[in-house]
Amino acid sequence: MTQRSQVLLEPRKSPVQARSAASVDAVLEATVQVLLSVGKERLTTTKVASRAGVSVGTLYQYFPNKSSLLQAALTRHLDEVAGAMRRVCREERGKSLKEMVTALINAFLEAKMRDAKTSVALYSVSSDVDGAKIALRNGVETNKALVGMLGTARDRLTKDPQIVASMLMSAMAGVSRRLLESGDPEKHFEGLRQELVFLVCAYLEACTVRESV
Repeated sequence: MTQRSQVLLEPRKSPVQARSAASVDAVLEATVQVLLSVGKERLTTTKVASRAGVSVGTLYQYFPNKSSLLQAALTRHLDEVAGAMRRVCREERGKSLKEMVTALINAFLEAKMRDAKTSVALYSVSSDVDGAKIALRNGVETNKALVGMLGTARDRLTKDPQIVASMLMSAMAGVSRRLLESGDPEKHFEGLRQELVFLVCAYLEACTVRESV
């Protein structure tokens, strides 16, 4: 992606007042609604502004074009998912590895699939708006939180927590991708969630020091 393209994706300015923040939130909600109703090809800034109940001029104060709208909507979604994961990493410190990763997987998938149709729609535009860069940024911070949590576990790992955290993140990302590409994520959600928990717990058991009897 060229530097000019990246600039066009960036919001023009950040909201600094409650009213401005509410307007931006309404625009992002409308972006998702229009995306779901007409698809990314027919989504326009005019349609989004109309759905949000704001003028096109107000929308352009924050988002220069359609791509910046979609990127902001995707960013908000991915930030919410990452936030849910980091919250678990704080709350589960000091527990067993099994408790930690079960809570982490549940929080991740529930946040990711809370509105499956929206998640699928945003996934479909990810490659158009540099979604990989957003995911990478969130992944770095979440990985740090996960490593920190693993370091407090009652069980003692035999492997570097950084490597273990990377494996866990990769496993969760793979299952998330499978759900989003399945055509019916709600149908497959519970089965894949259970299998992911089983897979990760088996992996962690193999990476754990066994106390001699």
